[in-house]
Amino acid sequence: MPDTWEALEHDCKNCRECSLWETRTNVVFGVGNQNAEVLFIGEGPGANEDAQGVPFVGRAGHLLDDMLEIIGLKRDDVYIANIVKCRPPQNRDPLPAESEACMPWLREQFRLLHPKIVVCLGRVAAQRMIRQDFSVTREHGQIIEKGGILFMGTFHPAALLRQPQNKPEAFADFTVLRDTIAAVCEHTYHK
Repeated sequence: MPDTWEALEHDCKNCRECSLWETRTNVVFGVGNQNAEVLFIGEGPGANEDAQGVPFVGRAGHLLDDMLEIIGLKRDDVYIANIVKCRPPQNRDPLPAESEACMPWLREQFRLLHPKIVVCLGRVAAQRMIRQDFSVTREHGQIIEKGGILFMGTFHPAALLRQPQNKPEAFADFTVLRDTIAAVCEHTYHK
């Protein structure tokens, strides 16, 4: 695998490891600070993301931006990526084979980034990154240490748009995140 962000993104944009490449408009590699201590991971791009080649740019992305702003962060302070880099048709969950084919890209992003905190946005990301039986409904906002890295699962912003009654719990999760960043990160809030 390449040793620079630019080379990794170039190779990723030419990937044909699963059938999702056949229907994509753009590879959605990731966006944000390439030295970030906090990594956000979603499940995969939707229609807006596929059209623009950037993660979380639709209504769910605006909600994520608002949630970051509430805790004093911007996209430029964190890095945002997805489990799969190409849009699954009709925004369905990525198939296991698709997730598996795309994981080397995320692993390399992880290796280049060295995050201290990983926030999994939604069930698919949390079950892939934290634990297969992770329940966002029951375990959201909990900090889980794995291999010296802190993980947290929370509601996906798109799910919050469909179920706004969960917004207070999601905002509470972001308060936990803010406090955890303040405790373990060296430069996220200290510029």
